[in-house]
Amino acid sequence: MVIIRPVVSGDLESLMELAAQTSFGLTTLPHDRHLLKKRIQESQRGFARMAEKPGGETYLFVLEDLEKKKVLGTAGIVSKVGGFEPFYAYRIVANVIESKTLKVRKEVRALHLVEEHNGPSEIGSLFLAPEGRRGSNGRLLSLSRFMFIADHREFFDPVVLAEMRGVIDEKGGSVFWDALGRHFFEIDFPKADALVMKDKQFIADLMPKHPIYIPLLPRAAQDVIGRVHSETVPAIKLLESEGFAFTGMVDIFESGPIVSCATDEIRTVRESLVSVVHKISPKEIESDLHIISNTYTQGFRATAAPLNLAPGKGIEITRATAQALDLRKGDAVRIAPLRSGKPS
Repeated sequence: MVIIRPVVSGDLESLMELAAQTSFGLTTLPHDRHLLKKRIQESQRGFARMAEKPGGETYLFVLEDLEKKKVLGTAGIVSKVGGFEPFYAYRIVANVIESKTLKVRKEVRALHLVEEHNGPSEIGSLFLAPEGRRGSNGRLLSLSRFMFIADHREFFDPVVLAEMRGVIDEKGGSVFWDALGRHFFEIDFPKADALVMKDKQFIADLMPKHPIYIPLLPRAAQDVIGRVHSETVPAIKLLESEGFAFTGMVDIFESGPIVSCATDEIRTVRESLVSVVHKISPKEIESDLHIISNTYTQGFRATAAPLNLAPGKGIEITRATAQALDLRKGDAVRIAPLRSGKPS
């Protein structure tokens, strides 16, 4: 069985191993011991504090295989982007230009720099090791974040966004960056991408403030605007099934799409409900898989497992599920169908 839980200090070596398996473009899981240790500490402070309102706290979760006692994946939430550190993006704006003399009327798209200081919540840091990519692990890892948000709505913004990884080649090159960003920053894409985790001031210093007309970019760069990396296709399809849609904004470095959804309209949030453990069974249960999470904060646990719903009483879960989530009879739980549909 696998569970989702908050990251702890003892996970540092596991995160280093996971970071070594990532490809370019996943800046939130850098192969840098100091930065990963800092991310763990920031997450621990976030879980311990749970601010009265979202203020940029980070929450990092890991997927652990309980039998192997091995961490196989990560997923994260930022309670609010902007604030002490701006959130940057390009908004695609279409302008209609017309000349009656030449009888020309056409739509010209341009990239407008967005600098957000009071933005929504953000999900990210999603990575699952190849050996963990089986069954429902990827779906559980992604959707478990929404279970945590549903339990702590007051700590998150009314909107959630996700920056999807754009088109990057196997060597870490980005045709969009080469066509645009490189001219202003004079560094290659991997270095620029890594610098974001340390300090975003260089963006404010050097990023052009005027609109960038897309037709002036090379065709290869135009073609990747708003497209996702091949390995990111399953992730964006999953988010779209949860209600996320393209915002019209893209990443400023490799032009990956930014998608968002009203928090209360996210499918998992909307279909989840709070119940109690009515019965713990020593036998197997035959039912569709549900995401089941306890309602703790620092001790948050979630897994995908079958359950029986007894109307007016609660749910029945297996002993293995109860042990994995540290649940006892009478404990509160949040449940949601792993896939769209009402609990059975």
